[in-house]
Amino acid sequence: MNSAVVDSLSRVPCTIVTGFLGSGKTTLIRHVLENAKGKRLAVIVNEFGDVGIDGEILRGCGIETCPEENIVELANGCICCTVADDFVPALDAILSRVPKVDHILIETSGLALPKPLVQAFHWPAIKSRVTVDGVVAVVDGEALAAGRVAHDHDALAAQRVADDSLDHDDPIEEVFDDQIACADLVIMTKTDLIDAAGLATAQAALAGELPKGVRVLSITEGRIDPAVLMGLGVGTEDDIENRKTHHDNEADHDHDDFDSFVVEVPEIADPAAFAARIARAADEADVLRVKGFLPVAGKPMRLLVQAVGPRVAHHYDRAWGSDARTGRLVAIGLKGLDRAKVEAILAGESVAA
Repeated sequence: MNSAVVDSLSRVPCTIVTGFLGSGKTTLIRHVLENAKGKRLAVIVNEFGDVGIDGEILRGCGIETCPEENIVELANGCICCTVADDFVPALDAILSRVPKVDHILIETSGLALPKPLVQAFHWPAIKSRVTVDGVVAVVDGEALAAGRVAHDHDALAAQRVADDSLDHDDPIEEVFDDQIACADLVIMTKTDLIDAAGLATAQAALAGELPKGVRVLSITEGRIDPAVLMGLGVGTEDDIENRKTHHDNEADHDHDDFDSFVVEVPEIADPAAFAARIARAADEADVLRVKGFLPVAGKPMRLLVQAVGPRVAHHYDRAWGSDARTGRLVAIGLKGLDRAKVEAILAGESVAA
């Protein structure tokens, strides 16, 4: 057998799942874990912020072929900026597992650029052991149908015009474009929330940005056959230099265009009423994304909250167990996000316009 083929077969395939804030990456990965059909998986989760919410969601799956120790969380910064410090040690930990892992899923933060991460697969410490099976970009179909990549794009654009400290023309659009430019497959989520005309609009919005030959699949609630995502066999690192992005001429990139912080929330009585506060924070304080867990009075299970703009979803995911019943929410927005205002709104207080 050709030595190059043997080398390829000996490397563990990695699927990079990228996508904007709230597009549905974690929901997609959870579905893959729950339907892996015996394939031994590991997950590297990269959060933007100090508290790892997505890792906690995935650890609650209880999947035998992806035990908790196979879910490695990087919450110290963007994975594409901290490859040496965070990504290589995470791979080392996963590749030392017994039995051997069959496939690694890497969930980037919503603000990460996939290209620097794919380029890191050429590093000597990585190249001989793993390969990029494919880059999967997850996009919000409802937002695209409305002519945006995020739910409140009009409000964000207005804020950008008013804020001279933001030096990029449109960081949200740039991040989105760069994620699509590196994709081997695009997954469009939330298609159950749009009609046929909206779906056509969303598909047309993608068509002008997609690299040649990249397919778009529409799904709801993360439901997809894992075989569609895993086993692409692209070896994306070998072609990544041909994928042009906004940041190709930058030695580094940063996330100074965005802010995030953690809000601690005491036990709540009414999930629906609190969801209304989160929607209000999106409307009045320009919050892009909220996610986290809350304790509810009289309920032994924790309430998982996921919000994109004013669109808020919540459900009970698992018992608190020995965990302290402490509510924590991560709020993400553009640079200058008013923490005091967000905290006041979530506390139910009235704030000045």
